[in-house]
Amino acid sequence: MLGEICDIEMEGHLIDSLMLTRVLDKIMDMGGEFEIKIFRIGQKKNDSSYARIAVMGKDAANLERILLELHSLGARSVEVEDARIETCPGDMVVPKGFYSTTNHPTLIRTEGAWMKVENSRMDCLITVKDGKARSTPINHIHRGDRVVVGTSGVKVMPPERPREKSFFGFMNNEVSSERPSREIIGQLAGEIIGTRSKGGKIAAICGPAIIHTGAAPSLAWLIREGYVNVLLAGNAVAVHDIERQLFDTSLGMDLHGCATSGGHRNHLYAISEVMESGSIEGAIREGKLKGGIMYECITRGVPFVLAGSIRDDGPLPEVITDTVKAKDAMYEALDGVEMALMMSTMLHSIAAGNMLPSYIKTICIDINPSTLTKLMDRGSAQAIGLVTDVGTLLPQLVEEIQDRRSQILNR
Repeated sequence: MLGEICDIEMEGHLIDSLMLTRVLDKIMDMGGEFEIKIFRIGQKKNDSSYARIAVMGKDAANLERILLELHSLGARSVEVEDARIETCPGDMVVPKGFYSTTNHPTLIRTEGAWMKVENSRMDCLITVKDGKARSTPINHIHRGDRVVVGTSGVKVMPPERPREKSFFGFMNNEVSSERPSREIIGQLAGEIIGTRSKGGKIAAICGPAIIHTGAAPSLAWLIREGYVNVLLAGNAVAVHDIERQLFDTSLGMDLHGCATSGGHRNHLYAISEVMESGSIEGAIREGKLKGGIMYECITRGVPFVLAGSIRDDGPLPEVITDTVKAKDAMYEALDGVEMALMMSTMLHSIAAGNMLPSYIKTICIDINPSTLTKLMDRGSAQAIGLVTDVGTLLPQLVEEIQDRRSQILNR
């Protein structure tokens, strides 16, 4: 028997969502012990279960570390107190022991009542002002802000396995290294159609491989037909999309993947043409640009954020080169999104993943398995991963959506 003890409780679909298993594993991994005092198992599919567990640590410090980890898994102390709130002494200066948020829905207890924390987002602080609580990044913290300290009076609610059959339940939130079958593509198409039919926003987070693999026309079609409502990308996506439209090349390669004479300069010519017009929109007005991803976004009024990086050529006028401003713009653009399609970009997938609540349907498509595992390891555990060539999958996905739409219209 170890020295320090605290009773915790959990409620929900503890077995099939593996929540209980993860909690018990975490206790043992951190050198603690446990005793299950109460365990009531739900008898039907929609019934929740309840567990009360005594957690024992080697000492007070060890127990505190264990409880902090268990808190992010949805466990909470049986002894409920109001959240402790302290004042920040300076801009981006936070009190010791501040509460660092997860991307799960969260409540805090103030004056004996539970209050929802707005804008669930990982690695933020919880600020309390004017009777509201919200997740706030440290670069938005100002002197005098009141923030939550410690885990007392904070309740986290991790997402559970869906009760209904769906693509996300079917895939079981794992990385699939198998070639996407027609069934998997059909499931994904169904989720996209269903989200759109309910008025839900879908975000596409893309890397330049979309262009290089020949999938740009498919993405442009999704934007044009209303299946993508927000685009997050970098300078390269826009540059090579425009290069493709102006010169039929991408990185100097033609549509058949063959190098063209002097083609390595084409993306610079593309930048020059846009700069001459003042903007991408200006190039469209002047008739230089008549199709492609950026053309569809601008002509259809689909918001986009192009976040710059140190590797950028140009960059194009619409690119936000201040990374802090780019991050804020991405977060604003993602507001209200219900589904995120992350395609062939480690940088932007992880960045966007850090801003998405855990209940957002997230699918990550990449030929590199490490992109998918890193995304999940860094907190976006809700993501489904498909290891495949986006140039193969996107055209098949569009074809499936078109087939299903035709079937609906012909009924």
